[in-house]
Amino acid sequence: REFESEIRFYSGDDPLDVWDRYIKWTEQTFPQGGKDGNLAAVLERAVKALNEQQRYYKDPRYLSLWLKFGNCCHEPLDLYSYLRSQEIGTTLALLYITWAEALEARGNFRKADLIFQEGLQRKAEPLDKLQSHHRQFQARVSRQALLALEESPDGKDAGVLEVAEPQRSSLADLKGRGKKKVRAPISRVGDAVKATNPNRSRQPQTSLQLPNTPGFAVFDENSASGAEIPTLTAQSWAAPPAPRAKENELSAGPWNSGR
Repeated sequence: REFESEIRFYSGDDPLDVWDRYIKWTEQTFPQGGKDGNLAAVLERAVKALNEQQRYYKDPRYLSLWLKFGNCCHEPLDLYSYLRSQEIGTTLALLYITWAEALEARGNFRKADLIFQEGLQRKAEPLDKLQSHHRQFQARVSRQALLALEESPDGKDAGVLEVAEPQRSSLADLKGRGKKKVRAPISRVGDAVKATNPNRSRQPQTSLQLPNTPGFAVFDENSASGAEIPTLTAQSWAAPPAPRAKENELSAGPWNSGR
């Protein structure tokens, strides 16, 4: 109540100080979190109340509020992209360290290294701290690369910095059941590819076309010369990401309809 009163009637020149002390007190009083502390709601109110004050965009206290709020969001990576688009904390090393560690935890080592490189190019402060975390990150990736080489000495596996993506191989024909010879033009992937009979000669695929009708091109995902698939480009957030749904909260409605 004292903090809420101070925020409501604050008349000083540093409202961020009140929010910073309020959140630190909440973390110390309710270290286990939970609905009693209501930390997520306080963080959300803090970042929204100070969102228009650009004088705090380079303040470590303000960036700390945003990063703590990111832990309450569905997708913290979207929040980090939003901070960069709004130039919030882009001169501070903490943004790039937190962002890169989140990507590393998901196995996206190449993107994490790019985030570190971006922070180094911007000379984010403290620069020595950012350089130290980058060297530690490189050491961890190098160890994982050595372990991967030891497990596969033939070197067939992809590098550690490459993100493993599931690959769809050439589609195989279905098998027929019974005495009748069945030619099934349906395709399968995965284990069905390995189950094909290598001795069976593959029939050339022919395209059927009705008379007097214009032909159409069939998309072949294994064809390298096919038309390019349009890719989506990442768009910056126009507003702060929505936090996680809070428990025990009801949406507004008519009071006389409740039971």
